[in-house]
Amino acid sequence: MSELLSNIKKQLDQKGRGFCAAKWTQVTIHLGTGMTHSCHHPSPHKIPLLELKNNPSALHNTQHKKRARKEMLNNERPSECDYCWKIEDNSNSFSDRVFKSSESWSEPYIEEIKEYGWRGNYNPKYVEVSFSNVCNFKCAYCGPQFSSKWVSEINKNGPYELSSEYNGVDDLKKRNEMPIHHNDFNPYVEAFWKWFPDLYPDLHTFRVTGGEPLLSPDTFKLLEYIQTNHTVNPNLSLAINTNLGVGDSIMDKFIKIIKDLTENNKVKEFIVFTSIEATKSQAEYLRYGLDDSKFWVNVEKILTELPKVTINIMSTFNALSVFTYDDLIDKVFSLKEKYQNNQRYWVSAIQLDTSYVRHPKHLSVKILEDEHKELILQSAKKMLYYGMKEFTHDNYGFSTVEIQKLKRTYDYATSVDDFDVKTNRRDFVKFVDQYDKRRDLNFLETFPQLKEFYVKNK
Repeated sequence: MSELLSNIKKQLDQKGRGFCAAKWTQVTIHLGTGMTHSCHHPSPHKIPLLELKNNPSALHNTQHKKRARKEMLNNERPSECDYCWKIEDNSNSFSDRVFKSSESWSEPYIEEIKEYGWRGNYNPKYVEVSFSNVCNFKCAYCGPQFSSKWVSEINKNGPYELSSEYNGVDDLKKRNEMPIHHNDFNPYVEAFWKWFPDLYPDLHTFRVTGGEPLLSPDTFKLLEYIQTNHTVNPNLSLAINTNLGVGDSIMDKFIKIIKDLTENNKVKEFIVFTSIEATKSQAEYLRYGLDDSKFWVNVEKILTELPKVTINIMSTFNALSVFTYDDLIDKVFSLKEKYQNNQRYWVSAIQLDTSYVRHPKHLSVKILEDEHKELILQSAKKMLYYGMKEFTHDNYGFSTVEIQKLKRTYDYATSVDDFDVKTNRRDFVKFVDQYDKRRDLNFLETFPQLKEFYVKNK
């Protein structure tokens, strides 16, 4: 693997020390706010409507990106990509420009991109799209940009008053990043549908996110388009992010379409990305709008009715995850064991992808006491124990990657840096007090393990 990455880096550096194929091949587009970025490290920037007027591909090919591409091809390093430059300048590790350029949706096109240049409108191979922020949840770590429920709450009650305002909308309005209401005309969505017939044949991977995508008519319009036009791109890898908290009729409609796509080989693969990072009442507190039992019913419904589909649970691990994460591990392992089958070969039916919260800081695991942080390590050890089954013929244990991502969370929790523990602990208490009042919840009843912590930092 290291040799492969070294060769990719050499190939990139031959064109420019800042050259990265992802600036051409990958894009995330937030149609609800009119923002775009390639890859996910640079901050999203606004898509000028004037550029879209005659060029719908400006959802990706903005003049902003073209200037960055020009720098890359001129042996320069765009400042917005400093995440990678810091890694390359301060360690011997490979940066994400190497990892992303080595992906199957990038590496085959490196030479093509060099010849293509920076001026043209390049069709990306990996596309992630959010049609709107319409959502039936308002998770504790989310905000107005990604949840219409959060917008409603902030419009009614104002921002949370912590050491500074949290989740206010005034700054979004000043930056022209306020989400367009999902029932209003959206010029960015209009441009997407003009561009999509040209984009679709070139796609390697397409992922729909939100908000809650299953509440957007555009999501089903997209799925039905692929149903009808699948011969144009039968090798498409398709994925969707969903909280699995929609009504039964919507879930049944979704499953029916995906069954057709997968059983009739209309797509190469389909992955459901969903999220949960605790269990029962603690999960419901964190992911406001969640019905924990219904969530697991829908997980099993997908695993039962869509045997070719993989479910990836993206756990947004935070300070309130530590007390029931071992229960979550038990639950996921039982589903791995129950639904694994020989048709999947090395791929597990369900995967647990742990990513720790960095923002908002008041929900970071760094605010916790050492005894609470140790619970993360204990959960990692449980996952490691279950992971011993990984190499049996049944192959339903946790993979090395799954285990290491949780261990990485512990390493982050215990690392020493400039994190302001005192301020963020106080902000945490202020946050849960306001959160309880606005949503008629009771933090201390739900998390009795943190009563002493709460009183100490009140």
